[in-house]
Amino acid sequence: MRTRFGGWALGAALCGALAAGAVWAQEVEVRPLAAPDFFSIGSGETGLSGDLWRGASGETLRTVLPMLAEKPLSPAAQALARRVLTTGANGPEGAGGDPDVAGARINALIAAGAVKDASAILSRTSNLERSPGLARAGAEAALLAGEDDRACSIADGLATGRDEAYWLRLRAYCEARAGKAEAQLTFDLAQSVARDAVFGRLMGAKLAGAGDPGAASLRDGLDYALSRNLGLDVSEATPAPAVAAALAGKEAGPARWTIEGGPGELKAAMAAVASGDLAQAQALRAGLVADATPVNDLALLDGLIAAATGRPDGPTLDRLIERGSVGDAKVRGKMQNAAIVLAAFGAPMSPQARGEFAKFAGAESGKATVARGMALDLAGEARLPGEAAMLALWISADAGAGGPAVGDRARIVRALRAAGLEEDARAFAVEGLLAQR
Repeated sequence: MRTRFGGWALGAALCGALAAGAVWAQEVEVRPLAAPDFFSIGSGETGLSGDLWRGASGETLRTVLPMLAEKPLSPAAQALARRVLTTGANGPEGAGGDPDVAGARINALIAAGAVKDASAILSRTSNLERSPGLARAGAEAALLAGEDDRACSIADGLATGRDEAYWLRLRAYCEARAGKAEAQLTFDLAQSVARDAVFGRLMGAKLAGAGDPGAASLRDGLDYALSRNLGLDVSEATPAPAVAAALAGKEAGPARWTIEGGPGELKAAMAAVASGDLAQAQALRAGLVADATPVNDLALLDGLIAAATGRPDGPTLDRLIERGSVGDAKVRGKMQNAAIVLAAFGAPMSPQARGEFAKFAGAESGKATVARGMALDLAGEARLPGEAAMLALWISADAGAGGPAVGDRARIVRALRAAGLEEDARAFAVEGLLAQR
C-alpha cells in the first residue's frame, strides 16, 4: 500500500508540477515583451516609466505632435513636452513604429528647445535614410546644433525623396561647403523645383563668394546654417517659433520663469519660487510680517509655495477664496483665478469656503472643446500619463505662449496629477498663480 500510495503521490506531484509549468508557460505567452520601436529610444532619465504610452491613442499623438512644432508653448507646457518626448518608452500601438510620427516627435523636441536631446535620440536611431520625414527632422536638429557635417551625411545617405526641394537645397549647401563644382547645378535644380527668393539670395552669395547676401534668415535650420556660414548677424533676424525655441538651448528639466525679484522680500520670494528655489522662498516667507504685508500678495505667495511643493493645504486655499470675495472686481478676479488653480490640487475646503467658491464667475472657461476636456478628464481617471500629457499639450498649443486659460489650466492640473504626472501638474499650477501677480 505504501508503495502504491508513494507512486500515486509522486505521480500527482509530477502532474502538479507539469500543470504549474504549463500555467507558467501560458502566462509567459500572453505577456510578450513588445518589440522596440522609434519611441523606445530616449535621451536620459526623466522619472517616467516604460509604460508611459500604455493605452494611449496613436491618433491623438499624430494630431498633437505637429502642433507642438508649429505653435509656441508656455514654459510649463514646454517642460511637459520635453519630459514626455525624451522618455524612452514604446509608443502607442500603430504609431510608435511609424517613421513619420517619429520625425514629428523630433520636430516637437526641437521646438521645445531640446535640440541636444533630439540629437541624442537620432544618434541611436537606425535607418534614418529610409524615411524623408524622419531624416529631415534629423538634418534640422543637426543644423540647429551646429553639426553641419552630420546634416550633410544624412542628406547624402537619403534613399528616397532626394529630389524634393528641401533635400536639393541642403545638398547644394553641403556641396558649396565642400567646394564642389556641382553645387551650382544642384542649386539651379532646387530653384527649378520650388523657387525660394530668400534661399536664392543667400545661396547665390555663397556660390559667388562675393556680393551682398542681404539679411540673415531663421525660418528653419538650413536658413540658420547658411546665414551663420555667411557670417551674417543672426541676432537681427526674426526666428520662426521652432527655431527661436531651439536656439534658446533649453535642457530637459523642470519649468522655470523669470520675473521681477524686487523690491522687497515678498517679490523676492515669488521670484525664488519662479526660479525653482523653494528653500529661499520659504525662508523669505518666514521673515514676512503679516500686518506689514498686503494681504492679497501674502495669500498669493502662500498659494505659490503650496503649489510648488505639491502640498496645498486647506487654510491657504480658504484664504484665497476669502480674498476672492472682497475688493474691487479686478482684484477679486485675480484671487478667484488663483483659488481655482490651487483647488485643482484637491485641497479640502471648509463649508463656508465651498459656498463662496461656488459663486465665483470671473474665471475664463478656456478654449478646449467639451469633448477634448472630457477626454483629458478620462485620461487622468484611467491613469494614462502619455495620453493625458498629449491632451494637455493640445490644449496648451491652442492657448499659445501665455498658457491655458484658468478653466482649462485647472482641468490640466487635475488630470496630470491623477495620471501620475505630479511634477508637471505643479508646474502648470505655479505658472497659473504667477500670472495673477
